[in-house]
Formats: sequence, C-alpha cells, structure tokens
Amino acid sequence: MTEREKPTAVGSSEHTPTEGAIRGVSCPEGGLHGTTVGVGVGVVGVRLRWRALVVVGASAAVLVLAVAAHVGLGSYHISMLDVLRVLSGGGEESQRGAVLDVRLPRALVGALVGAALGLAGAVFQSISRNPLASPDVLGITWGAGVGAVTVIVLAGTSGQISGIAGALGLPLASLLGGIAAGLALYGFSWRRGLDGYRMVLIGIGIAAVCANLVFWLLTVGDVTVAARAMTWLTGSLAAAGWSEVPAVAIALLVLAPATLLGARVLGVLRFGDDTARGLGVRVDRARGLLVLLAVLLASVATAAAGPIAFVALAAPQIALRLCGVAGPPVVASTVLGGVLTVLADLVARIAPGGVELPVGVLTAVLGAPYLMYLLVRSRREARV
Repeated sequence: MTEREKPTAVGSSEHTPTEGAIRGVSCPEGGLHGTTVGVGVGVVGVRLRWRALVVVGASAAVLVLAVAAHVGLGSYHISMLDVLRVLSGGGEESQRGAVLDVRLPRALVGALVGAALGLAGAVFQSISRNPLASPDVLGITWGAGVGAVTVIVLAGTSGQISGIAGALGLPLASLLGGIAAGLALYGFSWRRGLDGYRMVLIGIGIAAVCANLVFWLLTVGDVTVAARAMTWLTGSLAAAGWSEVPAVAIALLVLAPATLLGARVLGVLRFGDDTARGLGVRVDRARGLLVLLAVLLASVATAAAGPIAFVALAAPQIALRLCGVAGPPVVASTVLGGVLTVLADLVARIAPGGVELPVGVLTAVLGAPYLMYLLVRSRREARV
C-alpha cells in the first residue's frame, strides 16, 4: 500500500482533503476566500490572501480617484489634485463650496449605494452558489420599486410629493417593498432547507410579478405621475444630497460588520450542508440571517438611489476573478461595487450629446451583455 493510499488513523495529526480545504477557508476578507480544495494553510494560502489584500487596496485607491474625478467634473472644472486638497482641508473657498456643498454628496451616495449592492450580491451568490443571483434578478429591487411607485401614485392624486411623504415616505416605502419581496423569496424558496437553484427560479418569478405590479400602477396615475415614477425607476444619483448620505452610511455601518461576521459561515457552507452541520454550524439559521442582511442592504441602496441594475451581479464576479478565489469575496465585492457605481455615474455625466444619463440606464446597458455571458458560461460548465 502506497503512502497516498494509507488510511489515516483516528486521532492522528494528518488531515483529510476536506479538513484541509476547510482549514484553507480562513482568510482576512471574512472567510469567503478559500484556497484550492485539499490545500491547507501554507505557501499557496498565504499567496492567495496577499492577492486578495492587494485587490482590496488597489480597488480602494481607484475608488478615491474615481470620487475625486467625479467631484471635479462640471461647468466649473476642478482638477483631481485640487479636489483631494479640498477633501484634506485645504483649497480655495470657491472650490470648497463647489466640492463640499454641491458635488461631494452625489459621489458619496454613489459609492455607498454601490458598496451595499456589491456586498448584497456577494452574499446572494454565495448562498445560492449561482453567479446569476443578485437583488435585481431575485426581485428585491422590483419589490422596492412596487413600494416606491405606490407612494408616488398615491401622492400624485393630491399633488406633488412633499413634506414627510417626500422626505421619508418614498424611501421607507421602497425599503418595506424590498423587505417584503425578500421575505417572499425566502418563504417560497424554503423546502426542508434553502436550495440555491430553487431560489433563483422563484426570484425570477417574484421579479416578474413585481414588475407587472409596477407597470399596472403606472397606468393608474396620470401622465405626470407616470413620468415621475419612471424617473425613479431608472435609478439616478442626480438628486442625491447630504440628506441621503447619513441614512445609507449608518445602514452600511450597521449591516456590513454583521454580514462580514456571517461571511465566515459562508466559507464553510461551500463544502455542503452536511459538512457545515458536522462543524457545528446551524445552517438554516445562518442562511436565513444572511439572506435578511443582504435583503436589507439591497433595499437601503434602492431606497436611496432607485434600482441600479447589474452592479450587485457584476461586482462579486469581477472580485472573484481578480482575487482568484473559490467564492465571491465580500470585502473586495463591497469596494468594487462602489467603484463600478461611481465610474458608471461619471461616464453617464459625460455621455455624448450633452444629455446626462441616469446611472441605472448605463449600468443596465453594460450589464445586460455580461448577464448573457454568465448564462452562456454557466450552460457550458453544466455540460462539462
């Protein structure tokens, strides 16, 4: 009998491939950056962890530069160096007013919303083990749209949205609509456990139902109400101000650490429910809590800026390939989500023709081909 074929005795210090893989799951980004199956913590694991750290650091630097370029763009052009000087406490008085009072809130909302979407997408894709799972595909953003459009239509019967309805009613209705869609997704997907394939199928059905509810609500209101609702549904950062920044920032500060703590459980769930239960993980409760956190993140992002499509779908997959890991890395997905949203809004502002596009339109145009690529790629992998 060869050394490789020799069985490992109970209680010995040697580890089976599964144990080695589980040990390799631990890494600085919250447990989703496992090494290759059967490789323990060693040279390979260290190399992968350093690669993930480099990706996160480089993405954070790109995000800062993207925000500086975004803030500097406008009729009164300010160079990136001057923007960074203003953000560090210097700069001229006229530059400080343009940067801090007018332009910075929009860029910050874009970064925060994108970060929330990227993190939510990483959780959904890890739970379902499906690269197509994201809040917009699973119907979460469409559920938020039902809540927001309902408020717009009801307020339209008595005039413009103002006062409490404008400041609180629309975001709150969007948040509640997204949560309701998430609860429906979890409830209908549950069948002696949560199956990722069933979750995606049911999510597509929920998205279709919510989309038709939105279209029906648009026919109830008059033309002015429908135009206002369609503006929100495109997903735009044009009206973002300082009032949106604290709400999204606080939500992200509360939900992101809890999600990062739960991400270690996702690293174990990649090896199957039986293995996770054998390690003492309460699988059903862990999945339920993580789904709830992801739904809240996506709902808050949608409530702040409207449905911005495909950021939650693309950011985790881009992060996965850059980091070279087995599952969507949560920290890298979060930072890259902010990068994608800010860059998309920057490009939308300088679109040809002098007409500023909503950021949701640009992300949808760029994200649709990527979705088709993922569909083709998943089909090819299924045949292998």
